[in-house]
Amino acid sequence: MNLQKRKQIEDGVRLRVQHEDDLWALAQMIRPGCKVGMMGYRRDQSTGTQESGRAKSADRKPMWIVLNAESTEFQPFTDNLRIHGIIFEADRDKGSHHTHAVGPRDELEISWIGGISESDRSLLSEAVKDSGRGRVAIAVVESDEILLFEIAQHGMRQVGDSFTLRGGGKREKKSTEVRNAFLAKVAGQASKAISPEMPVVICGPGMAREQFESLLKGTGVGHRTLNIATSIGGRAAANEVMREGTADAVLGEFAMAKQVRLIEEGLARISTNGAVAYGRKALQEAVDQGAVEALVIEAGMLRSEVAWADAASEVRTAGGQVIQASSEHDAGEQLMGLGGAIALLRWKLD
Repeated sequence: MNLQKRKQIEDGVRLRVQHEDDLWALAQMIRPGCKVGMMGYRRDQSTGTQESGRAKSADRKPMWIVLNAESTEFQPFTDNLRIHGIIFEADRDKGSHHTHAVGPRDELEISWIGGISESDRSLLSEAVKDSGRGRVAIAVVESDEILLFEIAQHGMRQVGDSFTLRGGGKREKKSTEVRNAFLAKVAGQASKAISPEMPVVICGPGMAREQFESLLKGTGVGHRTLNIATSIGGRAAANEVMREGTADAVLGEFAMAKQVRLIEEGLARISTNGAVAYGRKALQEAVDQGAVEALVIEAGMLRSEVAWADAASEVRTAGGQVIQASSEHDAGEQLMGLGGAIALLRWKLD
């Protein structure tokens, strides 16, 4: 996301969407009460064939349209965010319903009643900082099964179905020729399914990943690869890579990787009765004592209740971190199971 600093507007921002990942941040920041302006199209009523209607064949005129936002629709790993609302300002049709369809390269203005909140300002700053950081693929390779995942700043999804050689059971013996053909076939399919610009982390518990990496490079697509051994296979291997930080050379400071590590650290502390808090009462007590080192909270919760926004502000004031998490990955789902927020503490509460 690119902030158009030279075109700041009163109580808001003007920005340009650069990547699909920016849309997740916008979906969090835009809510009822916001005004959202961008170029759109409306049909010319003067060309209508009915007295009070507009012909479907009428010309659609481009114009700058400002909406009073009412709701948003966004599906992770798509390139389209839909903002529904009532036209507040435009050349025509004020008071009518309209939908902004926002995608990469679009420019828009957002303003909030009373100005941008601390949580929105923080999320916007992160989105601007992360701009240009592309997505990463993770291939979990076993001798008889391969899984492909796409990792975005705030989500993880499996690409297609699993590729499997399993027929009569996992222990069924397969010839070397059959396994080699299987790995070669999947490498060819994976090279087409993964964008050439997307680095690929190849992981798994055995040595099949070495052969798969060689076959993937042999396709000539030119993927940048990183090969990592994991203690387990399947989807859990992809989570292990992010949790352990073994793929930092590729993932770097990926927002999702950071979320996974902190959530997993919190879960580990829960299992050992360590310095951690979850649940509204315990979290508020930790905030009141200034004990929170890092608060991981589902982004929507910060905007649904003033109490959570106030708690986050207190954490920042006390020198702690506030990480706005997504639920669109396995660790995020675990976070929601704990009530949507968990805090790593500087000391254990009594």
